[in-house]
Formats: sequence, C-alpha cells, structure tokens
Amino acid sequence: MGKRVAVVLAGCGVYDGSEIHESSAVLVHLSREGAQAEVYAPNVEQMHVVDHVKGQPTQEKRNVLVESARIARGNIKDLAELDVKGLDALIIPGGFGVAKNLSTWATQGKNCIISQEVENVLKAFHAANKPIGLCCISPVLAAKIFPGCELTVGHDTECEKWPYAKTAETMKELGCKHVNKHVTEVHVDMKNKLVTTSAFMCNAPIHEIYDGIGKMVQEVVRLA
Repeated sequence: MGKRVAVVLAGCGVYDGSEIHESSAVLVHLSREGAQAEVYAPNVEQMHVVDHVKGQPTQEKRNVLVESARIARGNIKDLAELDVKGLDALIIPGGFGVAKNLSTWATQGKNCIISQEVENVLKAFHAANKPIGLCCISPVLAAKIFPGCELTVGHDTECEKWPYAKTAETMKELGCKHVNKHVTEVHVDMKNKLVTTSAFMCNAPIHEIYDGIGKMVQEVVRLA
C-alpha cells in the first residue's frame, strides 16, 4: 500500500486561493512516488475574490471548498472530516489563499490568526510525529504554530529574484530558524518533521519550481 497523504487546499488561484501549478505539482509528484493523495479544504467563504486578469478584488463571493474542488477534479472532502489516524503525512501548497483563507497572514503578518481547523490539523500531524510538507507561503503556518522550528521560504534578502524575502525576516521574528535555500532545494527540520521549499516565492522558471516541489514530496513520503 502506498502512503496516504492529506493535501489541504485554500481555493483556486494564486491571488485568492491555492497556487494551481504548485497544487498540481504536489499531486503529480505524489502519484509518481506511489502515494495516494486525499484532498481537503475548509468549507468557509473566501476572504475575497480577485480578478486574476486585473489583479483587483471583486464584489463576488466564493467558497473555499467549492473552489478547491476545481483543482481536485471534484474528489475532495471538507477539512472538518480529516482524521489524522488514517493518514501518513500532510502537504499544504502555497498561494495567497493560505495567507487569506487559512490564516490572516496577508493582513496581519506575524500577528496573524490561523484558522482553528487548520491549526488543529497541523498540530494533530505534529503530535503524531507524521511529516508535514509546506511550500511557498504555507511555511508561515508552521512558523506561527511551532515556535523554534526550522523552515525555508527561499532567501532572506530581497531582490528581483526573491521579491518576498521579507517573509523570512518576519518568520525569524516569530522565533523560527530560517534557512536560505535555492528554489530547487528543500530544508528538512528532522525534529519537527517539517519539509519546506520556496516554490513561487522565487522568480524562477516553472520547471525549477516543479523540481523543488518534487524534492519536498519525495522527502515527505520518505519520512512517512
């Protein structure tokens, strides 16, 4: 039997949900590793809906579970149904939905609140000593919940290649150890069984982002 891995999504689309390419890469690499992905999302309203052509919020309202079902091809469950006992690992792709729908990081930074459901799931996997894979912005969830953990969101010096590097500084302020890594690399915190990679925190070719996510998935499956 392959490993059963929970994949938690936050909507559909980089600006208001889960990053579609990251989510797809996670599912492809899990399949390649012979693992079974079980996709979940919270049944809540999105913080807002963004027009991805204009990059501007609209007046529309959408549901996180309903939108995430687009990526999961309809094969998805309410996050409230997740039972850590039957699962071997957890992966949360990035996208602004993590910072808007799974937490309030987008508006409050290090003072954010993590959705209670999401926090419970992360703590359940951590308490069960089961690996957690996080990419792009999603490592901020662990930074907030597990003080002192080791993570990467890429580099901590802002430049054209690393436009979101200030995130690393904020994570350090939360008491985490940030480890600089290239987009194709991962960092493994063995003590907390956290595997992180930067993905679209880096302005890199999409195949490099895909490869970095592949390494994250491989490590998560190996640790499971």
